[in-house]
Amino acid sequence: MRNWLLPEYIEDVLPAEAARIETLRRTLLDLFRVHGYQYVIPPMLEYMESLITGVGHDLDLATFKVVDQLTGRLMGVRADMTPQAARIDAHLLNHEGVTRLCYAGSVLRTKPDGLAQTREPLQLGAELYGHAGVESDIEIQRLLIKSLQAIGIEQVHIDFSHVNIFGSLIESSQIDAELEQDLYAALQSKDQSSVKALTKNLDAVTREALINLTTLNGDVSILAKAAQILPATPAIKAALNSLSQVSAALVDLGVTVSFDLSELRGYHYHSGIVFAAYAQGYKGPLALGGRYDEVGQAFGRARPATGFSLDLRGVVTALPPAKAVMAILAPVSDDLTLAVKIDNLRAEGQVVIQELDGIVTNSEELNCDRKLVHYNSGWHVMGIEK
Repeated sequence: MRNWLLPEYIEDVLPAEAARIETLRRTLLDLFRVHGYQYVIPPMLEYMESLITGVGHDLDLATFKVVDQLTGRLMGVRADMTPQAARIDAHLLNHEGVTRLCYAGSVLRTKPDGLAQTREPLQLGAELYGHAGVESDIEIQRLLIKSLQAIGIEQVHIDFSHVNIFGSLIESSQIDAELEQDLYAALQSKDQSSVKALTKNLDAVTREALINLTTLNGDVSILAKAAQILPATPAIKAALNSLSQVSAALVDLGVTVSFDLSELRGYHYHSGIVFAAYAQGYKGPLALGGRYDEVGQAFGRARPATGFSLDLRGVVTALPPAKAVMAILAPVSDDLTLAVKIDNLRAEGQVVIQELDGIVTNSEELNCDRKLVHYNSGWHVMGIEK
């Protein structure tokens, strides 16, 4: 057995790519900071109850589990940092007003997913707590778009839905949990024939509305169509109005938007608008987000909440290959003026690598395309001839 092999879907990130990912991580955290989002670093391990409470069965399956040798309790390696941020807001900070938090770190998942098809995504996210209005949803969506543009993705497309449309139809007809789950699965696959079969015993209005959901996807005109053919309940009217406000608020950022009212991603976790960001060159969503007002209740304090997260390792997969950061090679010397020159170059952000005595230096391996040379009573940077 080759003891240097890594587990499947676990991989090293080599220097050029690692440098780019770290640069982008800093860029995004700086962007979050100037928008008022405070950085938190949750632990890699928590007791399972706090990691998965209120977030559905899927996250439970995605979580690696270990036994705590100190207490004997079951612990999990975080598979998603969003519940951790909600715990920090509800239990540790305990602010009365709006709280904005952001995070960046590796998460571990039992199966590969996302754009990078890895079991160790690098998750970055921003969460806003304490405001229930559509204005905070829009703030989060605008921050997401700016984040993707800061990475270098200019043509962003956002797809929206609202889980309360389906949820209100289920609630009004008092549909049992088993049928609800079957309808959820049928809508996710846009299987209209299955929806028709599953709703044959429901009242005509609810049945027609659920069938129509499979067709309500497209540009902003879909919202007007939905208002005509769906029941005009307060919940559905409020959901469509929120989606309309969102569409209008993002126009100035140069993104395209669409709506898919049968998309119920995170249905048992989210409580309002949900969205996914896409771009040309990517096979799946770059980022996911939405409103999840009920999660904090598991930590003793229900707070309105909305946010988004992305896998930075996945997002960079379609970018041009990373280029190595080129360096300046400095010779071995006790000359104090050389030491000063090197310090000045490094203070400017230049990478300077000094040779070691007795070692043959390969400038290509060190990514050095320039060198320090002494002439005219001083040290000067010159190109290295190939």
